[in-house]
Amino acid sequence: MRILFLGDIVGRPGRKAVAAKLGELRRSLELDMIIANGENASQGIGLSIKNARDLLDCGIDVLTSGNHIWKYQNLYPFMNTCERIVRPANVPQGAPGKGWTVFRVHDEVPVAILNLQGRTFMSPADCPFKCADRVLKEIDPEVKIILVDFHAEATSEKQCLGRYLDGRASVIIGTHTHVQTNDAKIFDSGTGFMTDAGMCGPTESCLGLTPKPVIKRFVTGLPQQWKVAGGPVELQGVLLEVDRESGRTLSIEAWKSGLMTV
Repeated sequence: MRILFLGDIVGRPGRKAVAAKLGELRRSLELDMIIANGENASQGIGLSIKNARDLLDCGIDVLTSGNHIWKYQNLYPFMNTCERIVRPANVPQGAPGKGWTVFRVHDEVPVAILNLQGRTFMSPADCPFKCADRVLKEIDPEVKIILVDFHAEATSEKQCLGRYLDGRASVIIGTHTHVQTNDAKIFDSGTGFMTDAGMCGPTESCLGLTPKPVIKRFVTGLPQQWKVAGGPVELQGVLLEVDRESGRTLSIEAWKSGLMTV
């Protein structure tokens, strides 16, 4: 099973680049499945219902998210009914949407996608370690391929969850920092891991945003008006191959599209 996981899609530039490239990528990389984190796809923070539908229609099989998913309340009813979008499973009980889903690739092979949110330097959430324990018990044992999007700030927290779930999930991929890491690996019990997938957005930016307001926020400590940057766009993510029978990761690597103008 060949899967491409795309890092956080940032604003209109990220959406346009993804929509323009996905069909070609599915063919050239011989992909069975495409997953992407969409929590920053609308104006750089949040995900509107229109943009969610457009991303799913353009070829993304499942959208994961994170702490910014709550900005657009018009998305909430869609999250409750759509099986192809997930929010962190460890947010307080009663929140809209689902924390995990099962998607059947080619209407045949089931793949479970679990979304978790970190707690270090993040907004309040329940323990992701205990939540993962609970959800993994709920997933049908016949589902061998389990992918976890761990939306977290701290490298240490991401790596610890990866080690904690080694042998129980197929792969743990970190999101949220928008900076692609160079530490793709397979742990001893067959679980693939990478600290952060990066982002799909403008490269001449601060995490996809126009640099000046972000720099001014650091210098002055005062709130600023964020704006998605322009210029060249790059898609970043993780390319992996997973064994359909055992669920073990066979290969995993950081992936980039190269610069594009959109």
